[in-house]
Amino acid sequence: MDQYDGEENYMPQEDDWDRDMLLDPAWEKQQRKTFTAWCNSHLRKAGTQIENIEEDFRDGLKLMLLLEVISGERLAKPERGKMRVHKISNVNKALDFIASKGVKLVSIGAEEIVDGNAKMTLGMIWTIILRFAIQDISVEETSAKEGLLLWCQRKTAPYKNVNIQNFHISWKDGLGFCALIHRHRPELIDYGKLRKDDPMTNLNTAFDVAEKYLDIPKMLDAEDIVGTARPDEKAIMTYVSSFYHAFSGAQKAETAANRICKVLAVNQENEQLMEDYEKLASDLLEWIRRTIPWLENRMPENTMQAMQQKLEDFRDYRRLHKPPKVQEKCQLEINFNTLQTKLRLSNRPAFMPSEGKMVSDINNAWGNLEGAEKGYEEWLLNEIRRLERLDHLAEKFRQKAAIHEAWTGGKEEMLQQRDYESSSLSEIKALLKKHEAFESDLTAHQDRVEQIAAIAQELNELDYYDSPSVNARCQRICDQWDSLGNLTQKRSEALQRTEKLLETIDQLYLEFAKRAAPFNNWMEGAMEDLQDTFIVHTIEEIQGLSMAHEQFKATLPEADKERQAILGIHNEIAKIVQTYHVNIAGSNPYTTINPQEVNAKWDKVRHLVPQRDQALIEEHARQQNNERLRRQFANQANVIGPWIQTKMEEIGRISIEMHGTLEDQLTHLRQYEKSIINYKPKIDQLEGDHQLIQEALIFDNKHTNYTMEHIRVGWEQLLTTIARTINEIENQILTRDAKGITQEQLNEFRASFNHFDRKRTGIMEAEDFKTCLISMGYNLGENEFSRIMSIVDPNRMGLVTFQAFIDFMSRETADTDTADQVMASFKVLAGDKNYILADELRRELPPDQAEYCIARMAPYSGPDAVPGALDYMSFSTALYGESDL
Repeated sequence: MDQYDGEENYMPQEDDWDRDMLLDPAWEKQQRKTFTAWCNSHLRKAGTQIENIEEDFRDGLKLMLLLEVISGERLAKPERGKMRVHKISNVNKALDFIASKGVKLVSIGAEEIVDGNAKMTLGMIWTIILRFAIQDISVEETSAKEGLLLWCQRKTAPYKNVNIQNFHISWKDGLGFCALIHRHRPELIDYGKLRKDDPMTNLNTAFDVAEKYLDIPKMLDAEDIVGTARPDEKAIMTYVSSFYHAFSGAQKAETAANRICKVLAVNQENEQLMEDYEKLASDLLEWIRRTIPWLENRMPENTMQAMQQKLEDFRDYRRLHKPPKVQEKCQLEINFNTLQTKLRLSNRPAFMPSEGKMVSDINNAWGNLEGAEKGYEEWLLNEIRRLERLDHLAEKFRQKAAIHEAWTGGKEEMLQQRDYESSSLSEIKALLKKHEAFESDLTAHQDRVEQIAAIAQELNELDYYDSPSVNARCQRICDQWDSLGNLTQKRSEALQRTEKLLETIDQLYLEFAKRAAPFNNWMEGAMEDLQDTFIVHTIEEIQGLSMAHEQFKATLPEADKERQAILGIHNEIAKIVQTYHVNIAGSNPYTTINPQEVNAKWDKVRHLVPQRDQALIEEHARQQNNERLRRQFANQANVIGPWIQTKMEEIGRISIEMHGTLEDQLTHLRQYEKSIINYKPKIDQLEGDHQLIQEALIFDNKHTNYTMEHIRVGWEQLLTTIARTINEIENQILTRDAKGITQEQLNEFRASFNHFDRKRTGIMEAEDFKTCLISMGYNLGENEFSRIMSIVDPNRMGLVTFQAFIDFMSRETADTDTADQVMASFKVLAGDKNYILADELRRELPPDQAEYCIARMAPYSGPDAVPGALDYMSFSTALYGESDL
């Protein structure tokens, strides 16, 4: 056989092949065995094989099949006849195909192959091996034989006793084969136990492992290599090229697996974000659902202590329970925006939360919560004022009722006495005068009874919890008062009837009784007023009480003169009795009031006056402290309120202005956020002042229009706004990096967006967005615009954010893994098959991601299906949907 060459890129022959065979027949044996195994490694893919290389290729059928398998192309239809001409035709078709691949066949004709010429047949097979197994090998700008040799040298360089310089004697000790296997699959060979002086063991180990685990057929026996001084170079090259293709194929499979892992990791991360959003949204909505009924509960308590406990519970809710939920709500919106951005960057459909869990649904529920919260606080304060008023009225009722009951004690029995029937004329007159004094006293007490009834009526109108006992006591007093009136009337009539029979009565007793009774009533009223509790809420009110008290004290000298006058009457009576020896039995017949009682009550009045002075002074000091608390709170609130408003306006300007790169804007915003967070101690200090005000039961503040609720809402909105703005910039960076957008393009997008953002809110309305698209050359119909709006506004809010705007404008530059790329990766793993096995996925992918793929693939049902076969095309439908295929 003469020399044969390819084109320029084809590997030239180093020696004359035919002469090699004549010089050493052992080489022919090695080539025959190696080439036969190499052909069978490909023919078995078509379900056949050869036994004798020069005999089995004579008809040209298996030769054409071999070329179809290794090239992946269809050859001309073979002749099925048994005649020599048919065989020559088939072999010529195979040789023509080889020549079409740029290979020049010199001195190889179809007749020699049909005649079973072993040398020609081996030469032809070697030509095929060079063209389809070795020529395309390329390593560091070297190809074919040199490229394969360089690849072997690179892979075996770290191994001792291995020095690959050629494709014959460098492989005799077997360590080169073992090093290639260990470099790529170290678990298959314990390289440390191999010895250079045991080539048979080394070669057998390498060949057996390659056949069992690497699907490389055994092309030579160890004896063929060890028993030859110089192994056949072509046989060794053929064998080594099988190792190259096996390991390079594994590397491609690993690359494909990595790509699939990347897509699966992104998909699994997005699914986890969706699950986290659903759970966080459910938990937040459930908390709102549980909290609103508590805030809407308007069942009042009966005692001030219970209502104050409710107020304390409400403070704990504001201070401890609500702030974490505000943070959760903000984080929920940030997670939702980040998820939508990642889905857009992965060309995945927008995430639609479960029904009732949209961001708008959560915002509506939050609005309902704050509405209930505001109404609950107003109700609490009104209830505390009502209970405070009720407690004051109830105490006042008890005091007046107790004084009245003490006064009426024994009066009915006295009025029912019939002592006038056996009394003398003077006694009758005395009884009559006494009764007149009693009637005067009774009239004076009429105001107290009316006051008691009025207080009871007011307690009923204000729903006092103990109204039944108050009503019962009031009814007893009124019934007794009516009875006293009737009894008084009857006794008066009886005394008047008797008066005609009786003479005069001592006028001095009568005068004493008439003057002592109102004076005594005045003292009782004074004592009652001096002991009366008072409730004020402003310093002006306490000043009014103090002024009234000073006016009362100014009347004491005149009252003391009246007292001395009354005591003078009594002294005059005593003088007359002593002078005229008047026989008087018992005390003054006209009144039960005596000088000792008048003096005792007067002393008590004088004692109560300084106590009242001290109480007013203490209350005045308390009101001054309350005024100080009001001013202290107002001074801070009047600074913090405008500060929050200014920061909100500044953030609004930052979000729509273009200054520097996105990273500069992000750094600026984070510094801005830090300065805002550093302002938190002032908010906390204001909270402390507000708590002091509430503990002091201060309900109004004329020095400021800001309430703590205004400050809290403004502060929460400020934190939410800066966090949302930072998140928008971060998402813009993600979009820019993923889509390859330049800073100039971003500036152009921002300029266009700002131009059509008529309200300067940082969000375009649908009509403004449509106008913007038309100005940029879009020919929009209603259906096309609706489709675009479904992309940029998946929540159907009728608004377009700047992030959604730049996502839409940069969709054409998307550079992400598509369904076609993922399917191409699966094709690499599947090889020549139309399906992929579950075990292959488990071997190439991490366990969790392999199971993720298997669960989303349908069983393969093609004609070449085997047990466990999966249709990997179905994975694209499950991951990307029908529209992307």
